[in-house]
Amino acid sequence: MNIVFIVVDTLRASRLGCYGYPMPTSPTMDRLAAEGAIFSRCFAPGIPTTPAHTTMFTGLHPLTHNIVCHGGQADLDRKTPVLAEMLQNSGYTTAAVDNLYDMKSWLARGYEFYINPSHRHKLRLLVSCEEINARALPWIREHSSEQFFLFLHYWEPHTPYLPPERYRTFYPAGRDPFSPEHTSFEPIKRQPFWEMFRDLWFNKLGPVTDAEYVASLYDAEIRHVDDGIAQVLAVLEETGLVEETLVILTGDHGESMYQHDIYFDHHGLYDDITHVPLICRMPGRMAPGQTISPLVSHLDIAPTLLEAAGIAVPPSLEGRSHWKSLTGLEEPLGVKHVISCESTWQAKWAVRTETAKFILAREPDRHGMPPRELYDLTTDPGETLNLAEDRPGQVAEMEAGLEAWIAAGLKKTGRSEDPLRAQGITLGKRWSR
Repeated sequence: MNIVFIVVDTLRASRLGCYGYPMPTSPTMDRLAAEGAIFSRCFAPGIPTTPAHTTMFTGLHPLTHNIVCHGGQADLDRKTPVLAEMLQNSGYTTAAVDNLYDMKSWLARGYEFYINPSHRHKLRLLVSCEEINARALPWIREHSSEQFFLFLHYWEPHTPYLPPERYRTFYPAGRDPFSPEHTSFEPIKRQPFWEMFRDLWFNKLGPVTDAEYVASLYDAEIRHVDDGIAQVLAVLEETGLVEETLVILTGDHGESMYQHDIYFDHHGLYDDITHVPLICRMPGRMAPGQTISPLVSHLDIAPTLLEAAGIAVPPSLEGRSHWKSLTGLEEPLGVKHVISCESTWQAKWAVRTETAKFILAREPDRHGMPPRELYDLTTDPGETLNLAEDRPGQVAEMEAGLEAWIAAGLKKTGRSEDPLRAQGITLGKRWSR
């Protein structure tokens, strides 16, 4: 068995057709889902990029591996096994076309071939799917006779959304994105993202007044990378590897367009940010058209890939393999809740159950949100009505359960202080009132 593991950075599940989005952003990913299985409710336990990938590669929660922020000082324990190392030790030829090594060295551990095309860019995340594929597609052809694990990391649709003109078709025809009648874009000008991206991005778009225009460019970026993924799938067909290759695709986190005062970024533990796609395909081993609905998370990716490859899953991994569910050997199983954390732009924990979301802040945030938020996801899936003051009993119960879970996890690792408090926020230090 070969494995192609694709992570599309900043890919929000709800903007894909196979997750119910009405716009044609993702025909290739939709086809991949139809030919295999889609996990309808997969969530990221840690955001953004560095915590999320560390979780996917280790099968450990951020509380355990201690990487809770982007750009932090904590390092992954060298004794902690990572996915590529475990596959390499079991005879796989391992390769990555990626630039996560620029962030943290452990994200490149275990690869015999590590190919980074992004050095041509001053801002490395501007590397395009065409540049990734220019290295990845020949690699597949050259190593098609070997048992391989290939990790592909695409940066579309991460900010700045600057898709090629041919993809900029998602904004309504006849609507003027620069009209003074629109005011939805104005609030970003009081946030640090305006200064960060004003010259690099926003000034290139013109005098935008409508935030929906920028959101349409996010959709265009998804359509752009979707075509890049199509090229990978085509090479698997060309080389006769389709039935021998497990393809798994996810996002490290989602994106907020401008909900909850979060403009074109991926902080905040709302479903817009934590709900990610998870799609798997392997013809002949997996029945097509599966939808797996129990709650799952990034924790489950490493155990699933290891079991699929016939490798014993280390008992230290905290996720659950879904390989038997994918291959019809057992009924799908999930978890009662997913606990997520962030400590990059703000310091917060969240508990997401089947029907509710509870968010607990460790310190005040710059959006003016209260320290406790509670949402009824059955009646308010957009998380717009905070019920914390109306349901104090439910808040107390969920908070007590969360604190007990954190305390137990710290005890297991031999640490005593919540890492959100111990490490503090990183990028959020730039935010001044």
